[in-house]
Amino acid sequence: MRSQSAMHGLCRTAAAAALAAASLLAAPTAGRAQEVVVMVDGVPITALDIEQRMKFLTMSTQKPSTRKEALDGLIDEVLEVREAKRFGINVPDSEVDSSFANVAANMGVDTDKLKEMLTKGGASPGTFKHRLHAQLAWNALVRGRYKSSLEISDTDIEATLDLHKSADKAEVGYEYVLRPILFVVPRGSPDSAFEARKRDADVLRTRFETCADGIPFARALREVAVRDQVTKFSADLAEALRNILNSTEVGHLTPPEQTAEGIQMFALCAKRENKTDTPGKKEARQELFEKKFGAQSKRYLAQLRRAAMIEYKIPLDQADEKNDRAASGTDAGRAGRHRP
Repeated sequence: MRSQSAMHGLCRTAAAAALAAASLLAAPTAGRAQEVVVMVDGVPITALDIEQRMKFLTMSTQKPSTRKEALDGLIDEVLEVREAKRFGINVPDSEVDSSFANVAANMGVDTDKLKEMLTKGGASPGTFKHRLHAQLAWNALVRGRYKSSLEISDTDIEATLDLHKSADKAEVGYEYVLRPILFVVPRGSPDSAFEARKRDADVLRTRFETCADGIPFARALREVAVRDQVTKFSADLAEALRNILNSTEVGHLTPPEQTAEGIQMFALCAKRENKTDTPGKKEARQELFEKKFGAQSKRYLAQLRRAAMIEYKIPLDQADEKNDRAASGTDAGRAGRHRP
């Protein structure tokens, strides 16, 4: 799906591309920045919007982006948000901020750092949040309006597995019953504090043989939190985590891992087979859904474009020429200021 691939693309490459992107594209001059290039049903898209979107695309794909690509995306987003509002779908800022924070967390940074990376790359946090807002609204709209046609049957999944001749058809999934155990480390503590708590966790791991006896023992330890039982299915877990759980004996603890709160392990208290929803079947279902969603989304957006009033204030080729002249002028000005 477009929303997921965009986010994943940014997560994979923004950290590496942020500094490089700043030098790829010249920033627009202040006077040209607010110049309206296109009006979409009365909503303006400025030269600055296009510049920032181009740089965002460059950061997220690590490939040079075109002005047309950036502008087409911005036009689509205006239409998507307006259509969603027409059906009563209004995405609150808090939901956009939460999605933004999730992207940052997936990248291993906080929101302030992600904002800094975007700004250094010439793509403001605003352009990314605008995209997230449109994606959230559009996904909710398409899923809601075309729910029945987007459903994936078990027959379709089996046919997909047969087509790929995948071993996933005979795969067995699992249901895991887990108890998270956290060795608390206060925020701001030095690395040595985490290392000490990891040693404590390793000691508990060697003594932990059953959940019935191990959980009460862990609760009695100093600054150790035993959290409520959770149930997870292998189809919902990343392969790396599935491998960890499958290599852990029932009644024992997973290897300790460092988190923002301290050192965490999971007690595997039960493990049951589940053939109805395996990782392979989930991947096949997701693949089929993305194809259906993508096709429906494309048709729907094409209808909106045909009905929209899209007025180009500046032809795209002229906007390119203006940008080139502005960039050349900026470079010349910089050269003049540094000339001895």
